[in-house]
Amino acid sequence: MVEGLVWLGTLVFAATGALKGVEKGFDLLGVLVLATVTAVGGGSIRDVLVGTLPPTALRNEPLLWSVVLTGVLVFRFHPRVQALGPFIYYLDTLGLGLFAALGAERGLQAGLGPFGVAWRALSGVGGGVLRDVLSGEVPGILYRAGDLYASAALVGALVAYALHGSHPEGALFLGALTTVFLRVFGRRLGLRLPTPK
Repeated sequence: MVEGLVWLGTLVFAATGALKGVEKGFDLLGVLVLATVTAVGGGSIRDVLVGTLPPTALRNEPLLWSVVLTGVLVFRFHPRVQALGPFIYYLDTLGLGLFAALGAERGLQAGLGPFGVAWRALSGVGGGVLRDVLSGEVPGILYRAGDLYASAALVGALVAYALHGSHPEGALFLGALTTVFLRVFGRRLGLRLPTPK
């Protein structure tokens, strides 16, 4: 089941990257680059930081071809995909929660402490950072008002870390659920991190 959720999250991230390319007026190659970087960039950075070479995603040809296919479909049918905005938001949130918890789990497997696990878990936002930079924008995680994104992933990862010793199976689920809960309800309640005045 986890593998299926990894695929779903990766393909949703690919779709959001492709949509950003379409919004910026990129050609097909540009759209595919943003789709791929968004889908597998964060996990690849995570793998490189702990010495997993080549990165796991780059060894998964079926996944990479699926990312490319997703990018092509978004490029071709972007008005229909854009109309699914709220649905994509929830799928993106699910992907973020899953990747934050998986990043924490893999950080624990690599013998990292809470700080290292938290940074490794933030790989769930790494692809989005790369996407924003490549499309000429300030990464959204640095200023997203009213949308707890990286902070939700961070808290979810720390929940997964804290529970892993006593409930390894449930830690992944509860970490992901925490991220999803914080992002969805944080947005509904207008929660945000403090900014300078």
